Amino acid sequence: MEMEVVERVREGFFSGKTKPFAFRQQQLQRLLELVEDNEDVFSEVLHKDLHKSKFETLVTEVNIIRNETVYALHNLKDWMKPENVKKEMLSKMDECFVQREPFGVVLIIGAWNYPLHLTLVPLVGAIAAGNCVVIKPSDLSTATSELISTLIPQYLDQDCYGVVCGGAKDTSELLKNNFDYIFYTGGSTVGKLVMQAAAEHLTPITLELGGKNPCFVDQNCDLRAAARRIAWGRFLNAGQTCIAPDFVLCTDNVCKELVQALKESVRDYFGEDPQKSPDYGRIINECHFARLERLLSRGTVAVGGRCDAEDKYIAPTVLLAEEQDPAMQEEIFGPILPIMTVPDLDYAIKFINRGQKPLALYAFTKDRQVMNTLLRETSSGTFCGNDCIMQTSLITLPFGGVGRFLLHYSGLCKLSLVC
Repeated sequence: MEMEVVERVREGFFSGKTKPFAFRQQQLQRLLELVEDNEDVFSEVLHKDLHKSKFETLVTEVNIIRNETVYALHNLKDWMKPENVKKEMLSKMDECFVQREPFGVVLIIGAWNYPLHLTLVPLVGAIAAGNCVVIKPSDLSTATSELISTLIPQYLDQDCYGVVCGGAKDTSELLKNNFDYIFYTGGSTVGKLVMQAAAEHLTPITLELGGKNPCFVDQNCDLRAAARRIAWGRFLNAGQTCIAPDFVLCTDNVCKELVQALKESVRDYFGEDPQKSPDYGRIINECHFARLERLLSRGTVAVGGRCDAEDKYIAPTVLLAEEQDPAMQEEIFGPILPIMTVPDLDYAIKFINRGQKPLALYAFTKDRQVMNTLLRETSSGTFCGNDCIMQTSLITLPFGGVGRFLLHYSGLCKLSLVC
């Protein structure tokens, strides 16, 4: 099955039908129709997979894909134009330009935590660049993956865009093919396997991985506003967001008041019993639930802490933690927020810099000098002051990690919009 899809899509690329502007425009418009026609169905499957509310589905999945597609449609003609370059004396009479070309057949491996957003947004770029695409949705978000496999052939050209569903074994078989580009979003363990497979064919690749995102809360800030924004960012999608604040650093004199403000924020968002809230998600499966429950084995629970394995429910939890605790040793990817106290800003910066460079770094302070110091003396894929996650809402800002959390190897001769 995998080979049939790959071969069909490859023949579609060799036919040359994806290269004209009109075809790319048409397929982007069809993708936009797919998104707009199926909002209610998307809400149903995402509630089934992750217990997402309709509002969360629209804001974090559907609208992002819609905005990305509209942006591509508005800019497609300019992106396809040759780009003139500055000439030197020897080439003054020559015509010198960069002509962007598609890579060819692109493999997009989606992620389960935002199974629409993280599968279809890369597809927008791939279509705009004139690539053909094989889509591999996550096998963990089964309802959403089945819907994607049903809708893509109904809306997009079947010669150029195909879907392969299945588990880890199917993904391994798929990766044996010689793709022209691979885009993978997910964890570093699978990312290493994808990279090894790509290396066999020297395939250009983008690995968009996660990490532990620090959040520094200064004593000179609006703690109530900070708590509300941190709680929203951490507990959105039950914490299963790669750019969520992963832990908080603050001084002793901030900690107690911040914990109380976080407790109030959780109650405001999800009520006295978040398990009964229609706006609070669930953990994707039993394996991830067990891992998260293990992270609660050390530290002091200050807010939440209740777990229900049968419902795959973990309450929005604030954990007072030490550096050696399990919750401070790995990316949490769940509704647990460790708070670690530090003596001062300098210590916080040193602690951040001792770890892997984060995908996102957050700071809450009214002091411009503190903000600038954190920005200048740390390194991260994105930086956001006095808010969480909102940096990704601006489509004109680039998104990606630093070092091992964004591995991007592209060809020297061909430029693509795929990523």
